[in-house]
Amino acid sequence: MFAFDFPPLTADVLLGALLIFALRVFGIAISTLRVLVMMRGKKVAAFIAGFFEVLAYVIAIAEVVNNLDNIWNVLGYCLGFSVGTVVGMLLDERTASGYANVRIISRYQAQRIVEQIHAAGYGATVGWGHGRGGTVGMIVAIVRRKEADELCAIAERVDPNAFITIEDARAVRRGYIHMSSQEK
Repeated sequence: MFAFDFPPLTADVLLGALLIFALRVFGIAISTLRVLVMMRGKKVAAFIAGFFEVLAYVIAIAEVVNNLDNIWNVLGYCLGFSVGTVVGMLLDERTASGYANVRIISRYQAQRIVEQIHAAGYGATVGWGHGRGGTVGMIVAIVRRKEADELCAIAERVDPNAFITIEDARAVRRGYIHMSSQEK
């Protein structure tokens, strides 16, 4: 059975635990981003991220294993994993790279929604289908991930009852993509 010592928290012990913590935060944040870019089919980015993820892991785990009885190192490792997961998610939200497939289903306002989407400068396609309650309009738009919330807001202003789904689009070829004034 393991017996952990609580060595005095000297500057060296604290520095070692902080190094392990920082390595885990970095490694797990990179791991989170690696999985996301891998799902989007970006092989080179996933390859590079995987290298640095594992490099950080090997260095951190070596420090923990070499001093397994030091609870501060173990706590730094565990806390770094948890914080790294959140940091990776926050980085993904901030960068919001890639594209999203936004689907909007509206029973009565589909044509008005697509007109408002077009007026805002986005491309969108509307089609008609038959749902549980009758005929519905189905709007599909491919936008940058960071623009998905804006598209949803447009739809919800026109039809607060619209059914909306957002999915990552792995790749986009051709079509119309909204250009912000900075990109033109």
